[in-house]
Amino acid sequence: MAAKAKKTDADEEEEGEATEETAESGEGEKPKGRFSLKLILMMVGAVVVLGGGGTGAYLMFGSSKETKPAVAVVKPPAFIDVPEVLVNLANTGASERTQYLKVKIVLELPDSSMQPQVQTTMPRVMDAFQTYLRELRPSDLEGSAELYRLKEELTRRVNVAVAPGRINAVLFKEIVVQ
Repeated sequence: MAAKAKKTDADEEEEGEATEETAESGEGEKPKGRFSLKLILMMVGAVVVLGGGGTGAYLMFGSSKETKPAVAVVKPPAFIDVPEVLVNLANTGASERTQYLKVKIVLELPDSSMQPQVQTTMPRVMDAFQTYLRELRPSDLEGSAELYRLKEELTRRVNVAVAPGRINAVLFKEIVVQ
């Protein structure tokens, strides 16, 4: 066993000498400069990726000091009742029977400050309604599309009468064709 131990000690000494020789000659070792350059580049890349992710998260979620845009105050619309309009419709000539149109209308104004202007021009508005409605035929009032067209035309005529002011819409309370 002692011979084996001596042999082992001698083997270890030879291996130690061989290791020292390779260390001195530079064989089996990686150059230190190249290894550290790769490590530095990987670290810089990781910092750039993490920094970009952090910046993106900050921009996406925003900061707590962010101010909210001011909400515009919307004024509620005002409404004016127009006197009831009763007109006879244009005759097509095929029937001798006279038909009448009875309409109750409400004007929707953008705000209540425009009410005096519309009230002073109400005779003009009524004239525009009377002259337009008298030219209608009973077939012009059939279906929802025709009523929508009538509403749009009356809105246009009221806006001409109350210019430079504008109304939002003409609303029908009642439409009766007799």
